[in-house]
Amino acid sequence: RTGYRGVDVHALGANTQGIATLQMLNILETFDLGDAGFQSPLSIHLQAEAKRLAYEDRARFYADPHFSKVPVEWLVSKDYARERAKLIRRDRILDPVHPGQAPSHGDTTYFSCADKDGMMVSMIQSNFRGMGSGLVADGLGFMFQDRGQLFSLRDGHPNIYAPGKRPFQTIIPGFATRGSDPWMSFGVMGGDMQPQGQTQIIVNRVDYGLEIQSAGDAPRWHHEGSSQSMGEDSAGLGPRGLLRLESGVPAATKQRLADIGWTIGEPDGGFGRYECVEHRMDGDTRVYAAASEMRADGCALAY
Repeated sequence: RTGYRGVDVHALGANTQGIATLQMLNILETFDLGDAGFQSPLSIHLQAEAKRLAYEDRARFYADPHFSKVPVEWLVSKDYARERAKLIRRDRILDPVHPGQAPSHGDTTYFSCADKDGMMVSMIQSNFRGMGSGLVADGLGFMFQDRGQLFSLRDGHPNIYAPGKRPFQTIIPGFATRGSDPWMSFGVMGGDMQPQGQTQIIVNRVDYGLEIQSAGDAPRWHHEGSSQSMGEDSAGLGPRGLLRLESGVPAATKQRLADIGWTIGEPDGGFGRYECVEHRMDGDTRVYAAASEMRADGCALAY
């Protein structure tokens, strides 16, 4: 159910497409269709664009809720509708259109810690898919991961499955030193985003002089479409792949990237989650700084 200008509209939920009606109405409620005029080009344009946005979500999310987690409350929320409506332009059609990004609940945990003696730890942990292997160490209470899914089954591939062999895996804690001294203990959670995110953190800190909190909060890019370690192709994204940019990236930058050949995608929430502890010496005094970025539910603590 949703409210549309004082009228409650009811629809069947997933696994039907009834949610699309509610999504379209929520988007259109943000526009003055009465002022646009009955059967006017603007009125039809706005309605058709609302359809395109809702149907991308339909293709991405709608399914039997007994088998899939369908984020119905989020899909029919007014806040989400306002977010989607901002994408619509009155004077031109949207190109391309992507589904929205449902609120993510990551499976990876990262932490960094340091002590008074200068010892620093960069630690990342993930069970990979859901509950991992489902096997718990007897008497210890932790569950084994199931990253064997990342083996290739293609003959001749270097990552092909073999007994006793470790699969390719994405979990990579980060660490940086200056000379023989520890400098940054950091990590960026997020699957394939991890090397991309770590690179951006170091570039922001070293090349652009941002302190560690700003280096993590700065808008990020995320490229998709490279070949995969399991021997898969680029997921149908073409030889150039897809470059996603967060909303904070300037419009002029996005346009210039498109002009030189990049295919620009809408933000999808896959920009990683970052934490960091930085170390330096101020004379004989050891100084630490800590950062926890705004995208995640982490925190920075001193004791």
